[in-house]
Amino acid sequence: MPFNHNNFYHSLLLKQVPEGARTALDVGCGAGLFARRLAAAGLDVDGVDQSAQMIDIATAQGSPGPGRTEYRQQDIAEAAPSAGRYDFISCLASIHHVPFETVTSLRAALRPGGVLAILGLGKPRSARDWVTWGLASPPLNLAARLLVHTGERLDGGPPTTAQAPVSDWAMSMAEIRRESAALLPGRTVRTLLFWRYLLVYRNE
Repeated sequence: MPFNHNNFYHSLLLKQVPEGARTALDVGCGAGLFARRLAAAGLDVDGVDQSAQMIDIATAQGSPGPGRTEYRQQDIAEAAPSAGRYDFISCLASIHHVPFETVTSLRAALRPGGVLAILGLGKPRSARDWVTWGLASPPLNLAARLLVHTGERLDGGPPTTAQAPVSDWAMSMAEIRRESAALLPGRTVRTLLFWRYLLVYRNE
């Protein structure tokens, strides 16, 4: 029952795009779904991913326009993006695949006023983390999966889709808050449902 926790937050992430933004980088773009949503909003998008299979799938999907999409296989921890190039950078469940200090090169890649938005995964530590992830998320997750499953049965079964590589996350929310405060001064961090957090940094 493939309810996708990351896709659930696409609308929230789109709200983080700064007004007048024209260029975007989607880190860990996978099959390019969010990159295409950015292009549909008018941004020119570079999507990068470590998986060649995912890049092939994303490229085959094309762009909905009016913005363009271009994809390349790349380890963002080893090949930093050009400084001052992007108005918006997104990382959807991808930052835990690389050392967290990689956010410094992403920060440098932002234009003045640009925004870095990270939808991440972290281990709970505070009481609020445990309430959100340990109590509220499981029943809502089950309800969402059942709803998706019911819809798929009515449509004749689930679609066959390639799965992006997965990796466990080692950092606790306390570590994420502490390290992001040092590396991204002025950032905000919100705990979300479905074992996710949203980190937003604006390059003032």
